[in-house]
Amino acid sequence: MRSSSFDDFYMPSSDGLRLHARLYGEADGDRVPLVCLPGLTRTAQDFHAMAEILSSDPYHRRVVVVDYRGRGGSAHDPDWRHYSVPVEAVDVRQMLATLGIKQAVFVGTSRGGLITMLLAITQNSLIKASVINDIGPVIEVTGLQRIESYVGKGTMPKDWGEAVERLRASNADFTDLTEAEWLDFAGIVYEKGADGFRLAYDPALGKTLIGIDFSKPLPPAWPMFEALRSVPVLAIRGENSDLLSEETLAEMGKRHGNLEIVRVPGEGHAPFLGRERTARAIADFVMRMG
Repeated sequence: MRSSSFDDFYMPSSDGLRLHARLYGEADGDRVPLVCLPGLTRTAQDFHAMAEILSSDPYHRRVVVVDYRGRGGSAHDPDWRHYSVPVEAVDVRQMLATLGIKQAVFVGTSRGGLITMLLAITQNSLIKASVINDIGPVIEVTGLQRIESYVGKGTMPKDWGEAVERLRASNADFTDLTEAEWLDFAGIVYEKGADGFRLAYDPALGKTLIGIDFSKPLPPAWPMFEALRSVPVLAIRGENSDLLSEETLAEMGKRHGNLEIVRVPGEGHAPFLGRERTARAIADFVMRMG
């Protein structure tokens, strides 16, 4: 199906699940495409504004935005245990192979950054460069506990106003969003159908967070991050992020010889990549990658 600015792409996963992606722009053999990977519960809609910018004049990039299984336009998995970074990394690899993409600049928000790091270990040749949005090899327990408190839980809102208020309550670290941006945010998290509101992801995702001991730090994953040392990396951190600390960001800079950093004021986890200031920083980085 053709939208105003993208094509919907569907394919079966290795275990038969229907996967979805959005394809922006036209394939161009002279320019490295972008592959965008959302956060835990987020969808391709997260990257819409950024993808429109980068796929149009003057950038003209092919942009592939993936919906993981159980999110957005992809089918829900009957076994929630398959909602894992390793399984989703395999899905991404299979999708790119089907699309004939042998190398790309990866833009990964939160979980998408972890998937990018894993791909750097399992198929490093795929990655020309990487943008990692508000994630690192050390995940702060405070932020993860906040996420666990709402993923797949609670009743659905009665209207868009209530949806916005719920998001304000669970994302208090975003201090400069306009009313229109809050409403756009609600349209990413929720879908409204004939039967009312529903989440844009499988609520069973919440089960993947059960059993985490929030009383102690999570094991760090520095070897995964260090697998990206062979490629340029742009690290983005929300000024108010509770998932990626300044200490971790500083250590990432010490361990990677070609790391650029963008700090986004007034935003928490994870910064919106379609806002002008952040989208342009990403565009500048991408254009230097060929």
